[in-house]
Amino acid sequence: METRVRFAPSPTGALHIGGGHTALFNWLWARHTKGKFILRIEDTDRERSTQEYEETIMSGMRWLGLEWDEGPDRGGAFGPYRQSERLSMYRENAEKLVAEGKAYRDGEAIVFRVLPGVELSFDDVVYGRIETTSDGLRDRESGDLKDIVLIKSDGMPTYNYAVVIDDHFMEITHVIRGEDHISNTPKQLLLYGAFGWAPPFFAHLPMILGRDKKKLSKRHGATSVYEYRDMGYMPDSVFNFLANLGWSAGEDANGASREIFTRDEAAGFFELSRVTRKAAVFDPDKLNYISQEHLKRLDPVVRLDLIKPFWREAGLPVERHDNAYLADALTLMGGRGQTARELAGFSDYYVSFEPVKGRWNADEISDELRAGLKEFFSALLSEPEWSAEKLEARARAWVEAKGAKMKDYAMTLRFALTGMKVSPGIFEVSELLGRDEVRRRLEFYEFVPRL
Repeated sequence: METRVRFAPSPTGALHIGGGHTALFNWLWARHTKGKFILRIEDTDRERSTQEYEETIMSGMRWLGLEWDEGPDRGGAFGPYRQSERLSMYRENAEKLVAEGKAYRDGEAIVFRVLPGVELSFDDVVYGRIETTSDGLRDRESGDLKDIVLIKSDGMPTYNYAVVIDDHFMEITHVIRGEDHISNTPKQLLLYGAFGWAPPFFAHLPMILGRDKKKLSKRHGATSVYEYRDMGYMPDSVFNFLANLGWSAGEDANGASREIFTRDEAAGFFELSRVTRKAAVFDPDKLNYISQEHLKRLDPVVRLDLIKPFWREAGLPVERHDNAYLADALTLMGGRGQTARELAGFSDYYVSFEPVKGRWNADEISDELRAGLKEFFSALLSEPEWSAEKLEARARAWVEAKGAKMKDYAMTLRFALTGMKVSPGIFEVSELLGRDEVRRRLEFYEFVPRL
């Protein structure tokens, strides 16, 4: 039997981290089993559902790389894929239950009659055996059994009814969703039983908590996947991070835990049986670590394309430089920067001298040190072979001959060229910038005479 899973968001807001996490696990299971991943839009909340939110959710999924096989925009043999376009199906099946005496009319609404003592046990792929009965649906105050509304007086289906109809007729084999839906499952099992349908397999995913162990919310930072895009995180990084929440990719050949992987690798490793019951903690530091690892592993040209928009956003003259130079500059950064935005900020001095001038003015340089610096920099600029190796050798020979401290001179060079206290090896930076650009920057700070 072909695996068929679905992600069924309500278009009442952007794709948040929790929804992205659920969609990702469904996608992984579909790809692991070579099955189908379906996008279904649950838009029966007519007041809050909008086309704009639907498009935003789809864009967020595409950004994460969670392409679907069937959906509102792609069609398929089991459509329509919007609940608002399936109303006749909900009405028709509710009427069948009325005709069989299993449901009744209450004005314009149709209500399912809940009988006492019905066993509603199921084997959850993640949580194991869950046993309950229909008596668990009694009202806590009155003790009366609470019947289940199928069709509301406005003609719209309720969530627990519509999801059963949709999952059955779309031939969904595995319902993979958040653990907050465990309480809905008994109601849905009652309806499956009333129709005489076999329910799908259920796998409820662990809750995602903030580092304070409270339910993830906006107070923990960005919650929309687009916010992470705008912060400079790559889709691959966010995908990798979300996959690690509540699931482990196991160990590599050396026995080390696999934390960094591609989408294809994750799909190959994925097993629902390895999803944990324990709540997952959303740790921004872990996201930053994963993001940095992915940035380091990128092809230089791909990394450059990722960084360019952030340089342009900062008003830097990207087009003045050839791509080979800029790609080499990012490679020289050696893994610095946890996001594309951060890497762009750390490397701006390769693109323009203007940010350097804004960060450092050389005011703290004493007259005594300045005199030595002028001699030191003149010696560097006279080096015939402009390479990091030769520049460093000449610098070391000079400070040794003068009995000076290398750090005083190298650090000043670093500030003059980058405006930063930390950078890649400053002689490697000098080599890449080139003799003329290094001279121009040193001239600005009056460390060498203008030619």
